[in-house]
Amino acid sequence: MLYIVKWISPWYSKIMLRTPAQRKALCPECPVARVADLVGDTQSILIVRDLLGGPKRFGELEESLKMSTRTLALKLKNLEKCGFLRRSPALAYTLTPKGKALKPVIDSLRRYGKKYL
Repeated sequence: MLYIVKWISPWYSKIMLRTPAQRKALCPECPVARVADLVGDTQSILIVRDLLGGPKRFGELEESLKMSTRTLALKLKNLEKCGFLRRSPALAYTLTPKGKALKPVIDSLRRYGKKYL
């Protein structure tokens, strides 16, 4: 597939950034690229969306998002490590102020989806 893409457009393979290291090498100062590295995948955005409604336990998130236990655990661990959420002693996940600051982004995605998709 990549060979065909290179044949059609030689520059295409140069801008496809598949790993965080590749993205950081190209855009070390770009705030959009840095945020996309942290919460740019679908699962992370949906986790933040669900937690904007209030604290949720692991089982509630798993049921709501319909993702595998392993994937959810990895995403939650990464979001916690990046400071977007924290796990309370009652084992509920809640957004930190940094995570709550993503609300306008989620709202913009929602508006865009309703308008164009």
